[in-house]
Amino acid sequence: MSTPQSPDRFNEDKASYTVRGAGTPDIDAGVEAIRNVLRTLPTRPGVYRMQDARGDVLYVGKARALRNRVGNYTQVDRLPRRLQRMVSQTRSMTIVTTNSEAEALLLEAQLIKRFRPPYNVLLRDDKSFPFILLREDHPFPRVQKHRGARKAQGRYYGPFASAGSVTQTINALQKLFLLRSCTDSFFANRSRPCLLYQIKRCSAPCVGRIDEAAYGELVRDAQDFLGGKSTAVQKKLGAQMQAASERQDFEQAAVIRDRLKALTFIQGSQAINAEGLGDADIFALAAKNGAMCIQAFFIRGGQNWGHRSFFPVHTAEVAEDEVLASFMAQFYEEVPPPRLVLADRQPAECELMAQALSERIGVKVRIEVPRRGERTRLIKQAQRNAIEALDRRLAETTTQARVLDDMVELFALDGVPDRIEIYDNSHIQGAHALGAMVVAGPEGFRKSGYRKFNMKNPETSNDDFAMMREMFERRFGRAAREDPDRDGGEWPDLVLIDGGKGQLSAARAMLEDMGIEDVCMIGIAKGPHHGRDGREVFHLMDGREISLPVNHPVLFYMQRLRDEAHRFAIGAHRAKRSKAITVSTLDEVPGIGPSRKKALLMHFGTAKAVKSAALEDLQRAPGVSRAVAQQIFDYFHG
Repeated sequence: MSTPQSPDRFNEDKASYTVRGAGTPDIDAGVEAIRNVLRTLPTRPGVYRMQDARGDVLYVGKARALRNRVGNYTQVDRLPRRLQRMVSQTRSMTIVTTNSEAEALLLEAQLIKRFRPPYNVLLRDDKSFPFILLREDHPFPRVQKHRGARKAQGRYYGPFASAGSVTQTINALQKLFLLRSCTDSFFANRSRPCLLYQIKRCSAPCVGRIDEAAYGELVRDAQDFLGGKSTAVQKKLGAQMQAASERQDFEQAAVIRDRLKALTFIQGSQAINAEGLGDADIFALAAKNGAMCIQAFFIRGGQNWGHRSFFPVHTAEVAEDEVLASFMAQFYEEVPPPRLVLADRQPAECELMAQALSERIGVKVRIEVPRRGERTRLIKQAQRNAIEALDRRLAETTTQARVLDDMVELFALDGVPDRIEIYDNSHIQGAHALGAMVVAGPEGFRKSGYRKFNMKNPETSNDDFAMMREMFERRFGRAAREDPDRDGGEWPDLVLIDGGKGQLSAARAMLEDMGIEDVCMIGIAKGPHHGRDGREVFHLMDGREISLPVNHPVLFYMQRLRDEAHRFAIGAHRAKRSKAITVSTLDEVPGIGPSRKKALLMHFGTAKAVKSAALEDLQRAPGVSRAVAQQIFDYFHG
């Protein structure tokens, strides 16, 4: 049977038809419009869309028998108030017939994600989930983070709860298996190993430090690790270390020992023990004060690949099991389901959901509610996380928290950024050039994290792009050396660039050249009137451009971040200029301190006069010996 995602799925345009009603926007008119549809409605399974007078979708629903289900909406007295309001706005319906109820459920989730109707429970977090991609289209496969369509040839592992979870796992893969993460072009143009080789995160296949066969073995070990065979990998590394020791190859044994330590650390740092569970998702729902939270744990290969809290909207007057069912349908519309789904309660129409998910991936999917044993402990942990996440959500009532949440939603971030870095530079026609970095967090600006970058290369002083490159090389190069695991809290969750599409693309390319591809960046550029009207254009990494109303809180917040970076950069530049004004050529003369400098200036009047003075004149200056006079004379005339 075809599914909505398959190439041979039914044609919606051919299988659907619309019956439009007429009349004023009231409940009687809505009921009449629905009755007009009922006259020709079949009893087959399918999906129906309620639409208002403008044709906007109000609600998407599915049914085993369309005539029976849609007919219920004409019995207004039996409907909850939420649905009564919906019927009062309904002026037309669009019907899509399907081959089965399971197919209707899949299509319903697809249409809800497309139209986001106001009377459906919506999965608010609608971002794509990150995966790990181990490519297979290169002799030396690359490991990388991936989002979106799976067009590249390779194996995909996921979903992960966040980009941070992916980064941690990729760091583990690099430390354990020394796999490359650089782009193919970067790989092809290397003449010597990069920094990752120096810190033992890559085997440097780009310069022949490892042959294809040995690298392929590392790739197979990584596949076993991601597939849940970490114990087998551990035994294999132990045997290799023992063999190296017996050969008295202690250097190689030490390298394998470090890899074993990394594997043991990863196994011990799992937030939950899911060994033996295989591939599974765990869901728990919490409800309080009209709000709901669904906590999800992602278990793959017996390893915890992170967890995420979801806050579905439009849940008023909707039963909790129906919210969970709607959430699952929308969640798995994009993410392939595992073979086992554990929940703290049965979703509505549980058997139908399992059937639909099984058809989605072509493998039997089980939805279970554990009642005893080790799995109940996992459910209780998910429930506890759901309750705590909901309590935090309800407690976040301050303006700052609301602004940050709006920013996450507007810019499709992985979560509220804990560390935001804003970069700017300042110079006057290349003179006294410096770069500045400002740091902010949920609590406000972190001035202890501010940094100045005096440009060391004079050729970059009048080139904003070159200045940015020097800043990034120094900032992120040091971070990669000092905190390669990114667990010290010094890596940014978000980087703001003062500039438009060109500056953002350049900044992204600079980091990619350093082997860093997972730092989220946003460019802030002046609007069409050069910022005179208060409008800014935000450039995102996926190519989108966003403009906000002039009174939008997120716009004010982003402008405040950008303006703080301006203030700090200009202030540092002004201080550097002021210091340069008081700098004298006498400061560069060896052996001339503040006292002698003052004496010479008092005697000759200017540094230029000191520079042009004869040796005899220098010797007559107070506090200047013959030897010092000779030293000054030789410095300027030697």
